[in-house]
Amino acid sequence: MCGRFTLRAPDGRKIDRINWGDYQDLVPRYNIAPTQDVLTVVEREAHREATFLQWGLIPFWSKDAKGFINARVETIEQKTSFKESFEKRRCLVLADGFYEWERMGKIAQPYYFRMKDGVPFAFAGVWDRWRNNDRIITSCAIITTTANELLATIHNRMPVILGSESYNLWLNEESRAADLKDLLVPYPADQMTSHAVSYEVNSTKVDDERLLRPVTPNIGVTLSLF
Repeated sequence: MCGRFTLRAPDGRKIDRINWGDYQDLVPRYNIAPTQDVLTVVEREAHREATFLQWGLIPFWSKDAKGFINARVETIEQKTSFKESFEKRRCLVLADGFYEWERMGKIAQPYYFRMKDGVPFAFAGVWDRWRNNDRIITSCAIITTTANELLATIHNRMPVILGSESYNLWLNEESRAADLKDLLVPYPADQMTSHAVSYEVNSTKVDDERLLRPVTPNIGVTLSLF
């Protein structure tokens, strides 16, 4: 799964035909969590824009505002929660790193994963718009796949990271599902790196750069995300 990630600055150089506007000067985020707004790129009627979406996709047909933070690539074409969004409403979720936890029973050690060169990247995402009377929520989910060799030592899943050469195909509303599925694969492990970080990341109240500092792994901390 993907349950927390970071975005210190968007990288508009890698995304064609987009005007960042006020989004270029965002406050750095070190602990982005579900239900919070995340910076995304969407394309509607050939118009591409940066926009905030709530993390946790709420299907348009849902009776309540319960969202799904992740969508599994293996079932994204079958599950009614994601099928139509995968076909018609895809997005890039911008990030420059993410956290995963090594679990041993009821204990866990958080790790931070990023690119070796430190550059920002984009998760493959899907989005939807939910309405209930006058209430409207536009939300998204991050697609996950099997872990690469680096992630597999910690967890069996990882978010789908798209190479910049795939952005246009992913966002294009005319793209075929078969071509899109070819993009939803584990990112090359040799281009990524990771290190253990403080268990303070478990709390959404902590959101600053000290969360990224390497620590000595300490298996013995109870997992509690809040």
